[in-house]
Amino acid sequence: MNSVLIAIILVPIIEIYLFIKIGSQIGAFNTISLIFITAIIGVYYARYEGLNTIGSGFSQIVKNETPAFEIISGAAIAFAALLLIIPGFLTDILGFILIFPMTRKLLFKIFSRKFKNETKIKKPYIEGEFEDIEDDDERKL
Repeated sequence: MNSVLIAIILVPIIEIYLFIKIGSQIGAFNTISLIFITAIIGVYYARYEGLNTIGSGFSQIVKNETPAFEIISGAAIAFAALLLIIPGFLTDILGFILIFPMTRKLLFKIFSRKFKNETKIKKPYIEGEFEDIEDDDERKL
């Protein structure tokens, strides 16, 4: 099965389970309040981190460097903000993990090692052997 399809099925089930468990411990009103508070705090922090990432990207451009990390980081922050807006505790935890710079850099290092291109470095020449053939030799093409 496709992992995206499994995630689409499992995430709501886990969220509903967590709503029931946490709601039974702290109450329905506190659970709903906690969901709204994490969404509001998360979106404001995502905005803050997004603006910092844009500033860092512009400084990379001024230095005539490619802001590759900032581009990936900006996409991760946007995805984290989306996770924080979606009601639920699991998505909030994943969103906060993505939004903090330390954990985001750690995740990038892990994924970059996993997806690193392990192909051999191509040489700018072709290895081989040669033999000088005289003009009157029949093996000459």
